[in-house]
Amino acid sequence: MISINNLSVEFSAKSLFDNISYVINPRDKIALVGKNGAGKSTMLKIIAGLQRPTSGTVAVPQDVTVGYLPQQMVLEDSLTVKEEVRKAFSHIDRMQAQLDAMSAELAERTDYESEAYHDLIDRMTALTEQISMSGSDNCEAEMEKTLMGLGFVRTDFERPTAEFSGGWRMRIELAKLLLQRPDVLLLDEPTNHLDIESIQWLENFLATKAKAVVLVSHDRAFIDNVTNRTIEISLGKIYDYAVNYSHFVELRRERIEQQMRAYQNQQKQIADTEQFIERFRYKATKAVQVQSRMKQLAKIERIEVDEVDTSRLSLRFPPAPRSGDFPLILENVGKAYGAHRVFDGCTFTIRRGEKVAFVGKNGEGKSTLVKCIMGEIPFTGSLKVGHNVKIGYFAQNQAQMLDGDITVFDTIDRVAVGDIRLKIRDILGAFMFGGEASDKKVKVLSGGEKTRLAMIRLLLEPVNLLILDEPTNHLDMKTKDILKQAIRDFDGTVIVVSHDREFLDGLVSKVYEFGGGCVRECLGGIYEFLEKKRIASLQELERTKPAPKAEKKAAEQKPAPKAAEPAAPKAAARLSYAEQREREKTLKKAQKRVDDAETEITRLEGEIAAIEGEIAAGNTPPDIYDRHAAATKALENAMSMWELAGMELEELKQRYGS
Repeated sequence: MISINNLSVEFSAKSLFDNISYVINPRDKIALVGKNGAGKSTMLKIIAGLQRPTSGTVAVPQDVTVGYLPQQMVLEDSLTVKEEVRKAFSHIDRMQAQLDAMSAELAERTDYESEAYHDLIDRMTALTEQISMSGSDNCEAEMEKTLMGLGFVRTDFERPTAEFSGGWRMRIELAKLLLQRPDVLLLDEPTNHLDIESIQWLENFLATKAKAVVLVSHDRAFIDNVTNRTIEISLGKIYDYAVNYSHFVELRRERIEQQMRAYQNQQKQIADTEQFIERFRYKATKAVQVQSRMKQLAKIERIEVDEVDTSRLSLRFPPAPRSGDFPLILENVGKAYGAHRVFDGCTFTIRRGEKVAFVGKNGEGKSTLVKCIMGEIPFTGSLKVGHNVKIGYFAQNQAQMLDGDITVFDTIDRVAVGDIRLKIRDILGAFMFGGEASDKKVKVLSGGEKTRLAMIRLLLEPVNLLILDEPTNHLDMKTKDILKQAIRDFDGTVIVVSHDREFLDGLVSKVYEFGGGCVRECLGGIYEFLEKKRIASLQELERTKPAPKAEKKAAEQKPAPKAAEPAAPKAAARLSYAEQREREKTLKKAQKRVDDAETEITRLEGEIAAIEGEIAAGNTPPDIYDRHAAATKALENAMSMWELAGMELEELKQRYGS
């Protein structure tokens, strides 16, 4: 579909890509991976046509549409959310305008037998079919479903985009892209500003509805659940694997080992040759052999071992001074901004040594409660910080708070005290800021490098309560693994605010869910929490969200349902025959989607059972485990589709009073 041919890119005489070629096929779901600075974002820009390569071509057929989501974008502040997202259907509006113009022309013409008249009718028919195939009748519903899937509520639809933060603006742009349904979606870090529920919804959308996808992300669980192909950029070359990321990691390890063996053999050969040359350089009887060896040495194509970029990164938090048994005790803590209550009645205790996660949709109060704990904002209720508790706080915008006009070394030198100042170079080297890198200005660093630098500042003072607000944004996967291990080894107390399921898995033993103005405690890890909540999408979370206190009291008295129950059939009776038929048709379609999903689940369960039967019988061809993994993933997707279809059917029944 899209062909990348002999692509090369150079920046300041440094080669970023060196003569690389590959093809993006229909239905490919590609994870583009590599260390920070390898050129992943540059590759997306080149495919999108926003940047020209030094040499080589990107061949995109004329009928193939490409959608690109950058890390930064600009929206018009004069429009509402709905008006901005409706731009996704501008091509349908143009087609409809063309059809209207043709209809007006047809009404005025009287040359019914002419070739031009019949040609106009043919063009109108083709355009009508195009509009019909685009699903224009369902635009409004698709728009609302997509916006709500990405975390918006109906009251947000008419708000100006100017009122939203950069993260929410990115969601608006993502909604526009998804609604356009391009043939190839190019997504650069789409999960950085999404919460867990929105990420799960996006996963399901990309896996089931999107066509070809090329994805840059450091969220391992996300790319594992979405992609079926991994392309690694390393040392200007690419390595293409027809597997998801987890399987790629295993294959890459084998590749590095093979490269290392070949590299070591070559280094021995070079050393032996150089030793021979040096030994006999000045002996006339060996001149011919020396010249031969020198030519042989010059012709050797040096083997490079792909960078394991963070192999030297050594992250260890200082030993935690002993604190009291209960570093944090909260009783009926609440926070409101004017009439808007973020949360209320927050009561829980965190014990010394516990590692807990704060999760929930953006805007439900996770970072707000952290600010209450840090004493940055006023609140109601009682919040006690325990005896001898020393807090280390990594804010969500910590990297952006660094002074861009000073060097990496000066950034640490200004906060270091005592003997630690003598070890600044060693500390920076351990965090891959050794040598000339320590003299770089902060403003030229990548997002991941700034995050690492901000993390160094956190390590300079011994603390016993770590509060980390989205610490993994912009970190590559290897660095995230190292940070995760460092937090595991930390002997103090930890609170992590994060949407990264893979990062939280095996790290925390308790989850606090923020939502609906409440904070709920769930014992167990992140996947146990998700399983208990049985959420596979944002809609499921919305459905299980507890009602606010005022609504609970109203529900206990139950006056509204009794008054409303008989009203539904009366309203239905006033509907026209055509409207009743349309409702029945809509309900039948929704029921069919549920039935189809159940049939697919049954089929996949049978397929998995058959494969497991083969394994149990000892019949294990090479691809059997890949088949089992593919079938299991397909079953998960089918279950998600069944849940979504079921929720849609229930919503329709409630709406129509069925």
